[in-house]
Amino acid sequence: MRLGIQLGYSGEGFADAVDEVVEFEEAGADLVVVPEAYSFDAVSQLGYLAARTRGMDLASGVMQLYTRTPTLTAMTAAGLDYVSGGRFNLGLGASGPQVIEGFHGVRYDAPVARTREIVEICRRVWRRENLTFDGTHYRIPLPGDYAKPLKIINHPVRPRVPILLAAMGPRNVALAAEIAEGWQALWLDPRSADRVFGESLADGRSRRDPALGPLDVSVPVPFAVGDPDPDLLVRHRAQLALYLGGMGARGRNFSNDLVRRYGYGEEATRIQDLYLSGRRAEAIAAVPGDLVTATSLVGRPDDLRRGLDALAAAGVTTLLASPLATTRAERVKQVAALRALLP
Repeated sequence: MRLGIQLGYSGEGFADAVDEVVEFEEAGADLVVVPEAYSFDAVSQLGYLAARTRGMDLASGVMQLYTRTPTLTAMTAAGLDYVSGGRFNLGLGASGPQVIEGFHGVRYDAPVARTREIVEICRRVWRRENLTFDGTHYRIPLPGDYAKPLKIINHPVRPRVPILLAAMGPRNVALAAEIAEGWQALWLDPRSADRVFGESLADGRSRRDPALGPLDVSVPVPFAVGDPDPDLLVRHRAQLALYLGGMGARGRNFSNDLVRRYGYGEEATRIQDLYLSGRRAEAIAAVPGDLVTATSLVGRPDDLRRGLDALAAAGVTTLLASPLATTRAERVKQVAALRALLP
């Protein structure tokens, strides 16, 4: 199991965070993932990290597929792969209508079909083909007297940059298992993983090109090594409340839909009702403790080993860890301890 580090959205203290990532790499971390959402863009931060790190992989987690043309997405990924010496992974996702339509002013439609077409266009660019594509949602080049097929000027470091698709819904998960090198999951409850995702993963894998290799499954997990302490999970509980209650509109919240499939239907409704009515403290308190502990790793080494074994049994191959310790020295120490525990 690979060990990744998941950065936060805030951007506060970024230079210090990068210094810490350098220490995490020395402690055994294999990967660092930079989010985007409606925060600072991920690309500028990834370029900085490429210069500061030596061997660890870099990934976007995730770049929205609606906000860049497919060709620009391919160029950006090839550029980050170039400046990092072949260490970049293109984390790509559809986000949601609240962000895409509300912040970017772009219509949110056909996420599965668009994802499939964008992935194919990116791979044609990286192979330095004279780019032509006649899809349902993208047509390259456009018809006209001046448009002609072009290929990227530079020679990409690799003809296929690994693509990690963020997905929660059944069709998106199946698509990731079919066409991507990796699947970025969210809030993975290992007890319910096979029941919720097993059919979609099997469906996608049945059409998977063997040349893609085994599907990498990554999941973000807050963790702490030591005596179990519920107070350490206060931030995780608050983040769950934010995603289940506020990251999406009523009736169009993919995280909320996911935990319903885990079996928390009444709780998901209550959290969203409280959050959207401005009662955020009550929404945080309404997050089931069982869900908090199932989607985190906090405890003594033996507790963590059991949790890691459960994640591995659920198919997880990359752990995106968020250390909960309060000091930098302790966080680095705990990343090293977690590295030693990984199966």
